Amino acid sequence: MRLLRAIGWIVLLLLIIVAAAIGYLYYQTYTPKSGDLKLQGLSGEVKISWDSYGVPHIKASSSDLDAIFALGYVHAQDRIWQMDFQRRVASGRLSEVIGEDLLDTDKFLRTWGFYKATKEAYPALSDRSKQIIEAYTGGVNAYLATKKLPLEFTLLGYKPELWTPVDTLAWAKMMAFDLGGNWESEILASRIRAKVGEEGLKQFYAPIPDSDPTILNREELQKERIYQEPAVTEEPVTLLPETLGKLTNLLKIQEALGMQKVPDKGSNNWVVAGSRTVSGKPLLADDPHLSLSAPALWYMAEIQGPTLHAIGGTIPGLPAVVIGRNDRISWAVTNTAPDVQDLFLEPADAQLTERTEVIKIKGKPDITIKVRESKHGPIISDIDDDAKEVGKDQIVALKWTALEPGDTTMDAFIGLNYAQNWDDFTSALKLYVTPTQNFLYADVDGNIGYYAPGKIPIRDGWDGSEPVSGDKDWKGYIPFEELPHVYNPEKGYIATANERPVADGYLYPLGTDDLFATRYRKARIEQLIQETPKHTIESFKQIQNDSYSLLWDDLKPYLLKTEPKSDAAKKALETLSQWDGFQKQDSVGSTIYAAWYKQLTYMVQDELDFVVERKHPYFVLGQLQNEGMYCKGPQSQNCAEYLSFSLENALKDLSSRLGENQGGWQWGKLHKARSAHVFKDNKQVGWIFNRETSTDGGFYTVNVGTYDQETFKQTHGPSYRQIVDLSNMDSSQFVFSLGQSGNVFSAHYADLSPLWRAGEYVPMKTFEGGQVLTLHP
Repeated sequence: MRLLRAIGWIVLLLLIIVAAAIGYLYYQTYTPKSGDLKLQGLSGEVKISWDSYGVPHIKASSSDLDAIFALGYVHAQDRIWQMDFQRRVASGRLSEVIGEDLLDTDKFLRTWGFYKATKEAYPALSDRSKQIIEAYTGGVNAYLATKKLPLEFTLLGYKPELWTPVDTLAWAKMMAFDLGGNWESEILASRIRAKVGEEGLKQFYAPIPDSDPTILNREELQKERIYQEPAVTEEPVTLLPETLGKLTNLLKIQEALGMQKVPDKGSNNWVVAGSRTVSGKPLLADDPHLSLSAPALWYMAEIQGPTLHAIGGTIPGLPAVVIGRNDRISWAVTNTAPDVQDLFLEPADAQLTERTEVIKIKGKPDITIKVRESKHGPIISDIDDDAKEVGKDQIVALKWTALEPGDTTMDAFIGLNYAQNWDDFTSALKLYVTPTQNFLYADVDGNIGYYAPGKIPIRDGWDGSEPVSGDKDWKGYIPFEELPHVYNPEKGYIATANERPVADGYLYPLGTDDLFATRYRKARIEQLIQETPKHTIESFKQIQNDSYSLLWDDLKPYLLKTEPKSDAAKKALETLSQWDGFQKQDSVGSTIYAAWYKQLTYMVQDELDFVVERKHPYFVLGQLQNEGMYCKGPQSQNCAEYLSFSLENALKDLSSRLGENQGGWQWGKLHKARSAHVFKDNKQVGWIFNRETSTDGGFYTVNVGTYDQETFKQTHGPSYRQIVDLSNMDSSQFVFSLGQSGNVFSAHYADLSPLWRAGEYVPMKTFEGGQVLTLHP
């Protein structure tokens, strides 16, 4: 009995210690969201009303700059760890707080020169933008003065430095890196050509059929006078195996940063005119598909001052609404993905400049690296080469629009927040540089439009799909007036899903087919738009959350003809024959289909002799339709044999994960959205921050559920959703994948996740009440 009492006291003591530790951490990280605060840097009073979802509604009485100051304050209050980590990524200062394991990452980031380019961009901004950025910076630093910091700083044992105006622009460069370019495709194309020749490369990069939808059709191009058949030839250079090896190693760093190229990583947006809505006014929808992270990328906010009133998705670190609306217009974005990067093989005697970068390492001495640059840009072949032999090594330089001087993209986003009509909207977009996006537009007067702004290079006689000789260069950029655009199209709607922006015949090549998404999301969106004569917010919700796989429709005739080699295969084929094609959490057919598709993407590995998945559906379809060369291998002589043994491999894979009973193979048991923290792989603390939830969707569904094929965990998806009603702005709705707060102890750390998973939303409207924090000068 005494022993039991002793154990009871020990358990009680441990509980008290744990409770005390949690209480201490909560106190250390908690900052009030009601009451009154006096802060230096304000010219007048600002009220911040917090709704029940943790969304701040900021209203400044004296100045728009005060509202932006408050945005900086609440961003830091809820997301200062995220903001600090993002600027450390952009500036290549991760080793400084994490250690030597990230030294190669810092070398990569310093060589590319993201932070250097940011510093060079700041002077080019307008005075208005500089004032807004400085006000935002003041708000962030006002919060830092409270010395209340989230748990991550305690775990890593450091405190953040003061925020600077350049820090505000830094993450925008990393977003451009995530969304704009094809340097990795150039490397892969060179490797494939070296291994299997021209025919193997041609089959690997199956072309987009002419029948695929584009954002603008040929008639719309002709109407805008941007139609003409271009002529392009290609003159790739040969990279040595050693050079290809060094460049390939860099892709691992990009993957570790979570910014690798993934299948159908993109977004959806569409807008319909009043002729297609119940209200008689436009409806606009957007859901950008990005990495799912903890904290989430997005932060919802309303910002109101004497002349500014915008609400929508913001990104902590940036002083404006990125996707959203004001009182007159709404805008939405998806990635255009034109080719804005090129690799140049410089001659051995190329004139190079050199800069020095000092990298601090936690617990180790500083190191110094020398970064060489050509007229095109940084020499990225140096990154994985600590023993360069001048005159012997190939010199590969990267040219990229985001590294060019004069980036005024922030001017454009700030201009959108203030825009009142189409002219204001397009005037703002003239200042947009990178990454090129498909901007959709709608206004309260009933107009809709589309523009793809940004600097897109003009190449003369080459298309940028593979590295070229250093004696080549760009011939300028596509003029703004000739970029893809349309205003009030006759069909009464515009939809984009990262497909080719223009039909054949556009004045300028935008990039090779592999840069653009396949038809499946776009075709399904158009199908659903056209099926409903008059749309409402509810019909738009159904489209955004649709999980039907049009790819299954294309693959079904080939897969269902497969000769089963076992009873398990026969049963699986029966299940697939009855599957409705919706990739729902309770679907067994979706699970079998996904596991089989995984095996089909592996058919390239025998020929290429290096590990690569070819997930592109046009590749898989092309091989099955045309008895392609990649179907042949040690276990198959043709595609029919490959289908049979790949199905067996898929079923073995699923049995090892979910057991032998196929009836228990529901998609949701495998397909879980993982919002991963920086500490995701740390067994001691990762579980505190990471979040997982079963989800619908898969590759190429409108409600996209892009996943890692090794784990089936969803890694990318609709990171933010919005639906804007131009007949009644306050009936608009939005949501994103996790929660407003980055503080793991907050009730708002992941409270939006169940809504996001279920296809539900929160009000995107002006709000006063709830908890109110008043800021005083």
